[in-house]
Parts: sequence; C-alpha cells; structure tokens
Amino acid sequence: MSPPGTTPDADAVDDTCPCGSGSPYDGCCGRLHRGEAQAATAEQLMRSRFAAFAREDAAYLLDTWHPSTRPRRVRFDPARRWVRLDVLLTEAGGMLDSEGTVSFVAHHRRGGATGETGELKEVSLFVRDDGRWRYLGPVDASLD
Repeated sequence: MSPPGTTPDADAVDDTCPCGSGSPYDGCCGRLHRGEAQAATAEQLMRSRFAAFAREDAAYLLDTWHPSTRPRRVRFDPARRWVRLDVLLTEAGGMLDSEGTVSFVAHHRRGGATGETGELKEVSLFVRDDGRWRYLGPVDASLD
C-alpha cells in the first residue's frame, strides 16, 4: 500500500481510474490502494490490482496476493505500460462466496504512446482469506 495521501503515480495528468470504471482514481481504486477500504468482491480486487499494476504500486499487489503464492517482490517492466482492462466474465467471487474467478484481458503498450501493443489474457482465481479477497494465481494465462 502507498502511504496515506500518496500514490506511486501522483503526477498523472489523467485522473481516471485505470480499472476501467470511468470514475476518478481517488474515489475508486485509490481508496483500496491507500488502505481506506477493502475489495468487496473478487472482481473489485481484480480491477484494483490492474490499477496497481498500471500505477506500479508493488506494495498493494503484494498485500493482496495470497501468502501461499506471493512472490518476494514485484518487478515492473519499465517499457510496458498497462493501458486498459476488459473484464470478460466473473464466476462467484461475491460478498458471500469464499472463492471466485475473473476472466479478463489486460492491454499493454511498449515504448510509449505509439509503441507496440499487446495483451495478457487470464482467468484468475481469488479466495477469501481472513475476510479479505486475495489473488491466488492464474488458472489459465497467455501474454501476447
């Protein structure tokens, strides 16, 4: 998590949340990244994790990763910018569920605004651990 009142990319010109909600970042995933709220559903956690990748918030990503699969650190590719998220399907993962999956396509760009584009297609598994949603890992994934 970022320190209260700060974000890793605080100077961003466009303050729209990267998760695809269309809402301002501070009132959307920013609340989760700052620790002011927790994801209520698996899809909300997925969206907030995409926003954390887009804003390079390693602390939030590690905090929301299940301890059994969490890496020691998150490394970002400085040439890759995550630019759009399309959630295709959510199965279970609601407020009363203990697990759920989210199928999505995460779009990225390499080398600036006119650079090569690509996408990560993944079906992610989320579990509720101690009352909090956590990312367990991919059920299926491919990176183009």
